[in-house]
Amino acid sequence: MQAKPLFQPLLPLPRRTLLSLGASSLAAVLCGLSLTSPAHAADAYPNKPVKLIVPFAAGGSTDIVARVIAEGLRSTLGQPVVVDNKAGAGGLIGTESMAQAAPDGYTIGMATVSTATINPSLYMRAAKLEGRLLPVANLVTMPSVYMVHPKMGVKDFPGFLAKLRAQPGAYSAGVPGLGTLGHLMVASFNETMKTQVQIVPYRGNGPALNDALAGMVQVMTDQLPSAMPQIKGGKLIPVALSGDSRSPDLPDVPTFKELGYAQLNELGISWFGVVVPAGTPAAIVRQLQDASVKAVRLPEVQKHLKLLGASVTEMDQSRFPAQIASELQRNKALLDKAGVKPE
Repeated sequence: MQAKPLFQPLLPLPRRTLLSLGASSLAAVLCGLSLTSPAHAADAYPNKPVKLIVPFAAGGSTDIVARVIAEGLRSTLGQPVVVDNKAGAGGLIGTESMAQAAPDGYTIGMATVSTATINPSLYMRAAKLEGRLLPVANLVTMPSVYMVHPKMGVKDFPGFLAKLRAQPGAYSAGVPGLGTLGHLMVASFNETMKTQVQIVPYRGNGPALNDALAGMVQVMTDQLPSAMPQIKGGKLIPVALSGDSRSPDLPDVPTFKELGYAQLNELGISWFGVVVPAGTPAAIVRQLQDASVKAVRLPEVQKHLKLLGASVTEMDQSRFPAQIASELQRNKALLDKAGVKPE
């Protein structure tokens, strides 16, 4: 199945880009820009609370980051920003809710690596959302960490890799479902490192974590904030993580970047951005972009994000759509290689 982007690009596009678009593609873009309705559409915006849809359950990494951003937006927009969790189908249900909302700037959503760049290749229902959302700003990145059960008997990455290679197929990794980011990370690890870690899919991160803590599976990847309690408690041992630099909380744990595996490093970095329904007036989109960037620059927001092990990225409309398109194609290729068929 052809990977279809959920997101429309925002105009104005560079002239050479416009010239490279076919007639039908150009028509689709221009259609989306009934978005550029009159400037007065944003004059009084916002004059009531804004709803932020989070496509995952409360308490997870996306929800935690969204609530920090929502507090920052409350200051920069001057209105309450209410988080609305709509979980299910790996984030698809919440994403559908975002796409179906009125394009007036009062319903915005959180997009993630999974919802924007994996689900379009994983769920046939996602095809119906093609072009129904507009990227506003990518705001936050967060590292993932590879962990092992203490009974595996390793303390660092060289020991971990040596044990995997010495006993091919002897160890297994729990992942929160087929086609999830965790699945793609382990599959790519196997291919890159020439290892044979057995991939065991679960129905969500919670059951996978429970079995990892019990030693039923020996390897697990997770986003750093939700992994830290298990690491601090000595229940799981970190051996490597994804990120531009080492985590201050785990100064002895190397990144895949410094180990020389740039692709694994990039794949393991999660991101969180703001999106709106297609048709939202361009003036409001720009206002939301500016407010979002200002929000993550607030000292209190940066303090909270740092405590989570997250970093501010501030990727606006000039780069965010291109990032989504690039990762969509990358992850489609990884899903095909892993033999995951769309549902």
